[in-house]
Amino acid sequence: MIVKTQEADRFAANPPKDLRAALVFGPDAGLVQERAEKLLKSVVADLTDPFNVADVSESVLLSDPARLQDEAAAISMMGGRRVVRVRGAGNNLADLFEAFLDDPKGDALVVVEAGDLAKGTGLRKLFESDGKAAAIACYADTARSLEDVVRDTLRAAGLSIAPDALADAVSRLGSDRGVTRRELEKLALYAQGQKSVALADVQAVMGDEAEARTEEASDAAGSGDFARLDLALERLWVADTSVAQILRGAMGHFQRLATVREHVNRGEPMETAIRKLRPPIHFLREQSFKAQANRWSDDRLADALDMLLEAEALSRTTAVPAEAVCGRTLMNIAALAKAR
Repeated sequence: MIVKTQEADRFAANPPKDLRAALVFGPDAGLVQERAEKLLKSVVADLTDPFNVADVSESVLLSDPARLQDEAAAISMMGGRRVVRVRGAGNNLADLFEAFLDDPKGDALVVVEAGDLAKGTGLRKLFESDGKAAAIACYADTARSLEDVVRDTLRAAGLSIAPDALADAVSRLGSDRGVTRRELEKLALYAQGQKSVALADVQAVMGDEAEARTEEASDAAGSGDFARLDLALERLWVADTSVAQILRGAMGHFQRLATVREHVNRGEPMETAIRKLRPPIHFLREQSFKAQANRWSDDRLADALDMLLEAEALSRTTAVPAEAVCGRTLMNIAALAKAR
């Protein structure tokens, strides 16, 4: 079945109980991930649960086609329904899913994440035409939908936003929902303790100067340049930049590197993958960003993101000075880059 755009979020949060598989696809990688995780969490609340969640890639299924039926038919050791998450899918899996939907085993919900798929071909055609499956397209937010995303996200944090601040925030946000969410999380954190977000708050967190300072530190860490990173951190402390803003900026940076690596692993040219990023990489940073994307492997990017998440938790919950936690983490990430 085809899920209409205006119904996609509601459908993802509460899919039909008899739904066996869903394809979430489109050019907005952040929105694909967001809606896929909503579908998965409608069945299993904790997506790190190894007993109820199977997480596989296209390459794994192509090398072991029986894995899909095996995972879908597996019985949870802890009881309840399981989910199977398939990442980075493409039309190479069309025949495999056609066989699965003809005779699905078990009762697991299978959620497939894919990029932009042409209408009337492969996976998209299969999921759109099968009554046991659903196809959910994810396209870039419009200005109006971005306004709703900004308001809803800030409202969840107990904040309202002034009209001029809303207009400015929307003008700075790109076409990737994941980037939008991260930027709004930074804004909400910055405005914590206030009732409303003002234009000055948006400009302080999302403005060019603040962004440039955090990008410099992220680029230095990603390049393994200790001296440049040390200088960048010193400038951040002098400017009284919050540790949360620096860590969130670094997370966004390494997530964007991971997105580019994912496209390259699927055979896409590096330059094309980088050009697809929204908001785009500033032309002054393009060469550095490309060099980092070539330097970092998928596994090490995952390690770097884990380190940043741990640093964010430590900076909030321990007595260790947050600046020390942040600086040590970025230096350790630079060491990873240096070692490659």
